[in-house]
Amino acid sequence: MKIGIIGGGSIGLLFACYLSRKQPVCLYVRTNEQKKLLQEKGLIFVRETEEQTNWIEVKLYSEWRGMEDATLIAVKQYQLDNMMGILNKYSNAGKSIVFLQNGMGHIKKLDCLAGNIYVAAVEHGAMRTNGNRVLHTGLGTTKIAPYRQSDPQFLHWLDSEYKDMFPFIMEENYENMLLKKLVANAVINPLTAVLRVKNGEIIENPHYFQMVLLLFSEIEQSLELEDGQAYFKNVRAVCMKTAENQSSMLRDLEEKRPTEVDAILGYILEKAGEREINTPVMKALFHAVKGKECNVEG
Repeated sequence: MKIGIIGGGSIGLLFACYLSRKQPVCLYVRTNEQKKLLQEKGLIFVRETEEQTNWIEVKLYSEWRGMEDATLIAVKQYQLDNMMGILNKYSNAGKSIVFLQNGMGHIKKLDCLAGNIYVAAVEHGAMRTNGNRVLHTGLGTTKIAPYRQSDPQFLHWLDSEYKDMFPFIMEENYENMLLKKLVANAVINPLTAVLRVKNGEIIENPHYFQMVLLLFSEIEQSLELEDGQAYFKNVRAVCMKTAENQSSMLRDLEEKRPTEVDAILGYILEKAGEREINTPVMKALFHAVKGKECNVEG
């Protein structure tokens, strides 16, 4: 089975490192500069004291033609709009496409695609330190669920090939799976981005923890969560498990990139508006992050 991965950020590089250990992988990147770097220097993987160089096929986004058996889409939410044209044009009824984005804003964009369509929730910690170097900062799992159609052989292959070193967990309901990840992201990412702290500090610092409680209360009401206690327990667990990590939103701001706040808090704010729920804390954080994005862009 040949795998395509579109996206040369931290998650794209991480998946390319692991999946290429078992199968041929073609990584599709945005710029010629990153393509050349990967071709000349290789893809460097670092985990604790382990460091290794991987040599994989590299092409540009524009060269993707849907020829691989499965393609993983590892670009950010805000980059998806620019990708949908080529995905729609070359998606194939006999192939599989897996979306790895945070949030749930991308779901409404997937109906135009052919083939077996999956969505996933990535729980690994990863940090790209160069265009060809990625750190695996936290070992987790990748939960995957079918959005439309499904290939049992593909899911079995993922489970059997990678369960010992890079596990995939099969889920039946994509909405429940993504909602759990969305709630954790909606609490952790904007708070750590605005406060500029590591994930663990928002539950360790009693004043920051009060902000967590206020924000979660608004999220719980906006999304009409059936078991708020379970969702909150997961938020705390993620904070503890990734206590020394920086959130992706904080890293985006520090590295002068746009964030995924529209697909995370923006999505929940839309739901709150539909239900006429007042969300002053969420709105304040949303605009604080957007304000920092303006400073980055400027």
